[in-house]
Amino acid sequence: MSKIVKAENICFAYEGETPEEKVEALKDVSFEIEEGSFVAILGRNGSGKSTLAKLLCMINAPDSGKLTVDGVEVTSEGASEEDIYRARRNVGMVFQNPDNQIVATIVEEDVAFGPENLGLPSEKIRHRVDEALETVGMTKYARHSAARLSGGQKQRIAIAGVIAMRRKCIIFDESTAMLDPLGRHEVMENIVKLNREEGITVIMITHYMNEASLADRVIVMEDGGIIMDGSPEEVFVRAEELWKAGLDVPQTTELMWRLRAEGLDVPLDAFEPEECAAAVRAALEKRGCL
Repeated sequence: MSKIVKAENICFAYEGETPEEKVEALKDVSFEIEEGSFVAILGRNGSGKSTLAKLLCMINAPDSGKLTVDGVEVTSEGASEEDIYRARRNVGMVFQNPDNQIVATIVEEDVAFGPENLGLPSEKIRHRVDEALETVGMTKYARHSAARLSGGQKQRIAIAGVIAMRRKCIIFDESTAMLDPLGRHEVMENIVKLNREEGITVIMITHYMNEASLADRVIVMEDGGIIMDGSPEEVFVRAEELWKAGLDVPQTTELMWRLRAEGLDVPLDAFEPEECAAAVRAALEKRGCL
């Protein structure tokens, strides 16, 4: 499978209080992301995850190292402006606050904003808008005022705007952080659908461990570097290390970990409530408690 992102020894620092002072945000970061995969990036505030997202969508450029996006080595002096522009067009970002991303008053006009700026003919724009709204389940709100939508609905419109641009990869930078539980559920359903049904590569930065458990792969960052990288099962089974890094684990994982600490033989890689319930029942039956 082809790699849509390849980072090799990436470093990045922000300016401090003086131009000479530098604050390191990323330190020698290397990883690859396969096209069509779903990757969650975790880390407490200041770990470097949002800085990394800005590099991947080419808002910022690394100070050193090599970054390849959609087959274009964007850090190479030999990369043409046309190649870099093409790479940028294939990576989109959905931000934490949807109000910062919605630019039009009417829903369908907002979704059309990106395709219009690409200079597409009106028939193609209409098709893309209709298709994107259908994908996120917002077709019936096409003529509604964006200001009257709920937080979850606004975020779905922001996602539709990125879909209408036909991005190969979408980065979600804590896109559910400002939503209530229902809104988070709505948005996560759409994120999973985009990945599983549309084949769009998803890179999701989140503080919610239950969301991260839906991914194919979890990357954990701390102090500008990667400290864990593996499947949700491989990462979340290391609960004590995650707690030490200031992070949580899915609620089901914490329950199973505490039950095991009390001597009950249960697996630590069960995430779904039904799976956990079945595992607990089996362990209790094995001990003759049921």
